[in-house]
Amino acid sequence: MPAAPDPVVIDLAVGGMTCASCVARVEKKLAKLPGVSATVNLPLESAHVTIEPVDGEAVDAAALVAAVEAAGYTASVTRTTAPQAPATAPQPDAPQPDAPASPDAPASADAHGVAPAPTGTADDAHGDHDTSAPTPDRGTDLLRRLRVSAILALPVVVLSMIPATQFDGWQWLVTALSLPVVTWGAWPFHTAAFRAGRHGSSTMDTLVSLGVIAATGWSLWALLLGGAGEIGMRMEMTFLPRAGNHTGMPELYLEVAVVVTVFLLAGRYTEHRSRRRAGDALRTLLELGATTATLRVTDADGTVTEREIPAAQLQVGDEFVVRPGGKVATDGVVVSGTAAIDTSLLTGEPVPVDVTAGDAVTGATLNTDGHLVVRATRVGEETTLAQIGRLVAEAQTGKAPVQRLADRISAVFVPVVLVISLLTLIAWLVIGGTDAANVQAAFTAAVAVLIIACPCALGLATPTALLVGTGRAAQLGIVIKGPETLESTRRIDTVVLDKTGTVTAGAMAVDHVVALDDTVPVREILAYAAAVEAGSEHPVAKAIVRAATPSVDDEPVAAGATPGAVGAAPKVGADGVVVGSLQTLDFTTTAGGGVTGTVRTAHSGPHLSRRVLVGKPGWVAEQTGAADARAATAVRDAEESGATAVVVAWDGSARGVVVLRDPVKPTSREAIAELRDLGLRPYLVTGDNAGAAREVAAAVGIDPADVVAGVLPDGKVDVVKRLQAEGRVVAVVGDGVNDAAALAQAGTQGLGMAMGTGTDAAIQASDVTLVRGDLRAAAAAVRISRRTLAIIKQNLFWAFAYNVAAIPLAALGLLNPMIAGAAMAASSVIVVTNSLRLRTAS
Repeated sequence: MPAAPDPVVIDLAVGGMTCASCVARVEKKLAKLPGVSATVNLPLESAHVTIEPVDGEAVDAAALVAAVEAAGYTASVTRTTAPQAPATAPQPDAPQPDAPASPDAPASADAHGVAPAPTGTADDAHGDHDTSAPTPDRGTDLLRRLRVSAILALPVVVLSMIPATQFDGWQWLVTALSLPVVTWGAWPFHTAAFRAGRHGSSTMDTLVSLGVIAATGWSLWALLLGGAGEIGMRMEMTFLPRAGNHTGMPELYLEVAVVVTVFLLAGRYTEHRSRRRAGDALRTLLELGATTATLRVTDADGTVTEREIPAAQLQVGDEFVVRPGGKVATDGVVVSGTAAIDTSLLTGEPVPVDVTAGDAVTGATLNTDGHLVVRATRVGEETTLAQIGRLVAEAQTGKAPVQRLADRISAVFVPVVLVISLLTLIAWLVIGGTDAANVQAAFTAAVAVLIIACPCALGLATPTALLVGTGRAAQLGIVIKGPETLESTRRIDTVVLDKTGTVTAGAMAVDHVVALDDTVPVREILAYAAAVEAGSEHPVAKAIVRAATPSVDDEPVAAGATPGAVGAAPKVGADGVVVGSLQTLDFTTTAGGGVTGTVRTAHSGPHLSRRVLVGKPGWVAEQTGAADARAATAVRDAEESGATAVVVAWDGSARGVVVLRDPVKPTSREAIAELRDLGLRPYLVTGDNAGAAREVAAAVGIDPADVVAGVLPDGKVDVVKRLQAEGRVVAVVGDGVNDAAALAQAGTQGLGMAMGTGTDAAIQASDVTLVRGDLRAAAAAVRISRRTLAIIKQNLFWAFAYNVAAIPLAALGLLNPMIAGAAMAASSVIVVTNSLRLRTAS
């Protein structure tokens, strides 16, 4: 039987969603299509759709778009991943990789395995589109509405609430200023409420829209038909709507409508800004790859030519050149040459890996030295970098829809308020009759119910707490992205820590120097090594040079001590060179071996010159013609403990071994203790070897059973998934691109925290950024987040409880809409004051 065709995966940008009920409606509509399963993500405003063929036929992208539009939202295809076609042997007349396709050729999957989307652009098909929220101009629109509405609302509130400011005809000016706010400014709420209403549901937007419309509609009736438009009318503050201590004219409630609009626009804009950042991790990952490649072509006569092409045009089997300082264009195997490859992109480890013919290399890694010819083995979406990006995308798409407390309560609260308002109107008309005075009182009471129930403070409950809480966190070097993060911190019980750059400094440093010759002090060994290594850009070389740099606080170097140079102020010769300093001539580097140079003492004559070698034991032995067992033993001991070691030799003999390692940050042990105090169990997960991982775990107090070493990015994701499968809620703390997928995976149920000293990809994939790079900030982030979440819940309680308590007063006619507006302002003051308590959080 032929194998079942692979499913087609289509990503949609979905516009118009505002709450969890929107997500549910879109998912329900898509799921009705045959063979379709969909995951809709509210923060990313996207849908990830998998289509399984049914009876040999599969739903197309147009049907998906139509289904979303039928649910009341907008949709566009951003990406379509088609099943991979079977590989076929290249034909003799096949076009070259950089040859343009025929304009008449049918659309098909490109070299990345991505087929053009039926309604998308070429850029969409190649993944170069914006991967964040699909409407980048929405924030600009919301901000514009907010600014204009706030400016117009200020005089409306002053004139309506302070009788002393009311002049003849003031009500007409207030109306003119209010109408743009309650129509154009509040338009996002009106459209969202209408969309929800068409599908028989309601959200917070429903109550906001009805409150604004009711207050505005009543005010216009009062102004145009009820007599409130008379010149000279003054509106006084009254508590009882039926009391006869005012003019008897119906009152205007426009200030309530504009205040609600302004507050809710501010909350919606704050929410949008956090959404826009949600997809930046994918864009950052895509930018890490090489943009061009040097294609190497061997003609039939043996002539070798090279030419620059876009890296995306490379095909499997192509040979390309990687020069020193260049990026590897795609995954491949070294054909010729030797070099040290900086693989920190994948492993997070600072020590480059030496490669030679036959070794595999990964796209986007950096060639620090040497000249390589590489044969491409994987291109496009099959590369390691693309797979990391896919892991991040899948983890973000799989995030549970944000079930905001306000929307969950509104699902019940809004219909109840509408029923109460209607019952209030009917009850007043039945009990008091239909005379003009009672009709006005009935409508006043009904409108008061809507106004007092309108969640003005609810628009402030989350943004104000976030503003104060995140502001305080920023003072402590912590960036918290949004309310979803706060919810996650409450539940986490496990923290997975990356080693390099998180628990450790993330840069090589000299740990100690082992002297192999009793007549040569360790200071001299280090000085000669640094003199030669000064000509190299290798991380090991830079660490040795830093260790030998003079510092007044340094002590003499011994085994286990950190080195440095001391001495009196140096004397400088006429040529500007310090007398007695070491100068290196004839510097050479051997990729994968080490460095050599002729070192002489400045102003001391050429007879004091020495040929110094620094490198691996085998290479040094080959260069000197004699192996040194002590040097080999010292290097082996260092490597077994997770350190890196190089041999220093001159005059034909090994003189010493310089041992380097990535040192543990001074605050890491204290940070681990703080995390334990918060009820979190720490795990150490690293791409480094087991020896280095055990050393670091022992230094900071992590149980050896909770150490996982030698894992690549997908392995880190697997560790997180395994812990999640065990029922744990996991937080991940990391700093490298290799941690990005694990950070995003943790965010599906728990929390991702990135060190601010790390890569942009890690930072964008995380929920929290620790700006200072101090692991203690992780514990502080959890504490502040938990306290901020508690304040938000308190605010939500007061925002609803205050209004709910006042609804009976409004229904009984004991609270007119103007007093209701003042009550709403009071509830807002309570919410803001409560939020300000976060200023002292730590």
